Amino acid sequence: MLDTIVTAAAPSPPVIDDAALARAAAEGDTRAYERIYRRHSPRLYALLWRLCGGNAARAEDVLQETFIQAWRKLPQFRFESALATWLHRLAVNTALMELRAATFESLDIGESGMDVLAEMADTPRCHATGMDLERALLTLPPRARAVLVLHDIEGWKHQEIAVELQMAVGSSKAQLHRARSLLRTRLGDA
Repeated sequence: MLDTIVTAAAPSPPVIDDAALARAAAEGDTRAYERIYRRHSPRLYALLWRLCGGNAARAEDVLQETFIQAWRKLPQFRFESALATWLHRLAVNTALMELRAATFESLDIGESGMDVLAEMADTPRCHATGMDLERALLTLPPRARAVLVLHDIEGWKHQEIAVELQMAVGSSKAQLHRARSLLRTRLGDA
C-alpha cells in the first residue's frame, strides 16, 4: 500500500468574466473595478506609452485619466463590444485628445531629437532588434508616431485614424508613409 499524504489545496478564487465585473463596478463595487484595472491596465499602458512617445509620466497620466473616465462611463456601457475593446478605444481616444491638445510643431524632433539620433547612430546594434525599433519610434514626430502605432501596431484603418486625429484620409496615409520612411532612415535601412 502506498503511503501518501494528501493535502487539500486552497480553492482558487472563481474567475469572473469582464461583463460580470463591469456590471458590478457600474453598480459601485470598487473591488470589481479594481479587478478590471489590474486585468487591463498593463496592456493599455503599453499602448499609451507608445502613443505618448515613450514618456512614462505622460502615459501614466493618460492611463489614470482613462480609468477615471471609464469609472464615470461604466453605467452607460452597453455591452455591444467586449470590455477590453471598449477600454482600449477609451484609452486611445484619451491619448489622442492629449496629442491634439499639444502643439505638434513644438513636440517635433527639433534640436534635442537630432542629438538622440546622433547618439543612436554611434551605438553599435543589430538593425532588426526591437529595442532599436522602440528607440526610433520615440523620435518620430507625434502625429506620424500616432498614425504608425494605430495603423501598423493596433490595426486601425485610415478612415478611423482620420476621424480620431481630425485629418483627411490622405493625410493619414501621408503621415504613415512619412513615419515608415523616417523609421527606415533611423534604423539604417537603405
